[in-house]
Amino acid sequence: MAHCKFHLDTRSKRKDGTSPVKIYVKHRGAFFLSTDFYASEENWDGNEYKSNTDVYRNRNSALRATIMRVDNEIMNLIRSGEIMKMTDNALKGHLKEVLEGSFSKKKLFIDYLDEFVGKKANDGTKTVYATTRNKITAFDKYCTLEAIDKKWLERFEKWMSESGMSTNAYAIHLRNVRAIFNYCIDEEYTTLYPFRKFKIRKEETRKRCLTVEQLRKLRDYPVEEYQERYRDIFMLMFYLIGINAADLFRAKKSDVANGRLEYKRAKTGKLYSVNIEPEAREIISKYPGKGGYLLDVLDSYSNYKDFLHRMNIGLQQIGETERVGRGGKKVRNSAFPGISSYWTRHTWATLAASLDIPKETISEALGHSIGSPVTSIYIKFDNRKVDEANRKVIDFVNGK
Repeated sequence: MAHCKFHLDTRSKRKDGTSPVKIYVKHRGAFFLSTDFYASEENWDGNEYKSNTDVYRNRNSALRATIMRVDNEIMNLIRSGEIMKMTDNALKGHLKEVLEGSFSKKKLFIDYLDEFVGKKANDGTKTVYATTRNKITAFDKYCTLEAIDKKWLERFEKWMSESGMSTNAYAIHLRNVRAIFNYCIDEEYTTLYPFRKFKIRKEETRKRCLTVEQLRKLRDYPVEEYQERYRDIFMLMFYLIGINAADLFRAKKSDVANGRLEYKRAKTGKLYSVNIEPEAREIISKYPGKGGYLLDVLDSYSNYKDFLHRMNIGLQQIGETERVGRGGKKVRNSAFPGISSYWTRHTWATLAASLDIPKETISEALGHSIGSPVTSIYIKFDNRKVDEANRKVIDFVNGK
């Protein structure tokens, strides 16, 4: 069976003492494939760059992606039986085309991915799938629907894991691959479905929420002046039932009617209405938008994500500080490690559940479907239940 590995060709040293890193391929005989990498004998351990090499992690990541393309194509040829008909010269030419990016035997998996994403309107969705596309391109750019089977998925999973990704992080990309297969089946491009015997793993994540005592502490904490706005916006998001940052910062003054904020969720497109409680109204009046926006965030930031990034950093810096060393460097001891704006949603839901508020009410408050999608069509939920639940949660935080 054909296989490949790296080889440092010291016969062709350059003036700087480095030699070309080539890929040694054993088929009927053996041959070498050129790459764009060079290394010295001192910086090469036989398979990758040593840690004494500049940016060795990035170099090794690129190396692995390169040899993976060759190895994956060899596996594809073995599965199809084509490799048995190929001479060394034919295989070398074929693999050279793969490395040079000129291999286009048939429609590739990423072509279907591009078609699928092209039908999506949500920018967030497009960004997630663009990241998945980059991962697939680095792992096996020329893979096809037919080439992706259970073993391919296992190798892809292992490759992502070895690159340092967490289980839940690479699970996102595997789910996206699955979504493309479902799309291709619906469009009748294929009947193949490699996920019948492949299970996408996930691991339990740390709860991203505050206890009621921690939330009270945050609300009343003597924050530094620059942190006050971030803390206030965090509390506002909580008072508005964990509203998404995109929905809050893009909200217009015209979206407020009869004491309610009414908007269409950016993530789902679902119409949503939340009563503006006095605690929330007080914060909104503190940071009013100068133009048509409800808040002033987009008056000073062209992209709300820039503000959100600063906000999350500012929240995590809330806590006791001390001066150390000769220069009196300020060292912060975070009172709320890892906190971010997204915690408002988890915190609200957790506190609501602790007050025995029905799951159906919590689901509706968070904008989730009630039961199955079909059931949701026939249930017109009473907003008063959500309003009462939110008031109950806020009163709990206020100690009532």
